[in-house]
Amino acid sequence: MRSGISISLFCVIAWGSLSHAQSTPAVQNPTPAPPAVPSPSQETTVGKTAQPTPPIVVRLAVKDAEATALKNNPAISVARLDALASQQVVREVRSNFWPQAYANLTAVDARNNSRITAGALNNPIIYTRAAGGATVSQLITDFGHTSNLLASARLQARADEQSAVATKEDVLAAVDQAFYNAQQTHAVLRVAEQTVASRQLLADQVSALTKSKLKSDLDLSFANVNLAQAKLLYLDALNNDKAAIASLSAILGYPTVESFELVSDTEALAPPPADVDPLIAEAFAKRPEILALEFESESAEKIHLADRDQMLPTISALAAYGDSPVRDDRVYGPYGAVGVNLQIPVFNGFRYSAQSHEAEIRAQAMRQRLADLRNRISRDVRTAWLTASTAFDRVNVSQQLLGQANLALDLAQTRYKLGLSSIVELSQAQLQQTQGEIGSAQAEYAYRLALALLRYQTAGL
Repeated sequence: MRSGISISLFCVIAWGSLSHAQSTPAVQNPTPAPPAVPSPSQETTVGKTAQPTPPIVVRLAVKDAEATALKNNPAISVARLDALASQQVVREVRSNFWPQAYANLTAVDARNNSRITAGALNNPIIYTRAAGGATVSQLITDFGHTSNLLASARLQARADEQSAVATKEDVLAAVDQAFYNAQQTHAVLRVAEQTVASRQLLADQVSALTKSKLKSDLDLSFANVNLAQAKLLYLDALNNDKAAIASLSAILGYPTVESFELVSDTEALAPPPADVDPLIAEAFAKRPEILALEFESESAEKIHLADRDQMLPTISALAAYGDSPVRDDRVYGPYGAVGVNLQIPVFNGFRYSAQSHEAEIRAQAMRQRLADLRNRISRDVRTAWLTASTAFDRVNVSQQLLGQANLALDLAQTRYKLGLSSIVELSQAQLQQTQGEIGSAQAEYAYRLALALLRYQTAGL
């Protein structure tokens, strides 16, 4: 009689502990960090062992991550340098409007009465002399050729500036994606830790009841299977969490994997805009890719005009002055001359006309690229808006699913304790509750990421 009372009391205590463990969240253990490599300054002494230096954990919010990427990411520096190089091209083309001055120093030792008799048309008489002088040329007009080249270079420089802005937006979008993905994986890791702890407790309790002949070996087998599944979930979550932190470190410009404490956003979740058409119009007006391609299209038009103007004359002013301190008696003293030169292209194998047609075709292709880009941006904005709307709805649905999964788990535990159901039903309820926790943990970060991508697709981050 006393033995039966003891067994009953043990069962009540065991099931009470099981119910409490399933209804109370497990303590969140921090993810174990790999041991740090000791630095050379960490010396060991007799009887003492040097302790590894713990990694420095950096608190990081999404805005801090964006600021860090803007400062460290090399892709942004490359795009900025390309834009600065394009500005120098403008100076190069504009230099054709300035006078071109050259200084010459010439020394000739010639044989008496010598002549140059072979070669192109030239002045064949050469005299012994040492002379110095300068020549200056100034473009008067080439009927729009150089001015169109300058306009094209300016437009291309503005296009490269917008491309640098687009690169910055791409990096910021990648930062937000890596940041929220890391938060998602960390939330799943916490759920996996809680799942392992709760299923380990259940397996221990079922094992004790099996030893007391109150539960069958089948129940113990199912409990151990559930525990093994939870451990596999934990291993996958741990791997995904480490991979997400590595991706975040790389996009922030760090050569090594850093340790971050990710700070969640405190602002409440707001629904996305109700209408997508204003977002598409805003994207057409503000997206740097569209602005860059518009400038490139205008630049191609100017190149076409410049190539067409190559067939027009070029008028230049020329001036020369110099002296020969050491000279033959037949060479006069200081010389000077001014003049105007009119250069008329006559025939060069139709090269100028071919260049003009090529530039015209490329300008047409650029206009078609711009139309295609507008279509793709319209599609991307609409897709991002639909994704954000669906993600916002999933937040509420995921919370409702988690609530129902918790209720189903409580009922399944009660039925199992009363012997009204098998452990299969309890295992199914545990699986659904775990899936509900994972879905609820991921839903908020998925919606915040969807909002960030929607801003990226419209006005930029």
